[in-house]
Amino acid sequence: QVQLVESGGGLVQAGGSLRLSCAASGRTFSSYAMGWFRQAPGKEREFVARISLGGGRTYYADSLKGRFTISRDNAKDTVYLQMNNLKPEDTAVYYCAARLNSGSDYYRDYRYWGQGTQVTVSS
Repeated sequence: QVQLVESGGGLVQAGGSLRLSCAASGRTFSSYAMGWFRQAPGKEREFVARISLGGGRTYYADSLKGRFTISRDNAKDTVYLQMNNLKPEDTAVYYCAARLNSGSDYYRDYRYWGQGTQVTVSS
């Protein structure tokens, strides 16, 4: 079992920044590829970003490249999502997820999920 706890969400004005954190516990963090997903009301959960086991490879949704940055600190068992120049359309619940060995852009491929953190961007 892997337990994931997100933090760092909140209310921010358009153009602002937030940094989300996801703390993991329970298993060897460095054995898991980590992903961030988001879900807005009435919409399907969508891929935001993911990072490889060691952090050397990162992948982003095309629409978010240049504004969001994923990183991880295996010594702290934590993955981060830095979000800059936020827009109202970024409003959603953001989830981190863990997948053993390799990542995926598809949310159903992930077994472990956090409870989510709300991000609201006002115009």
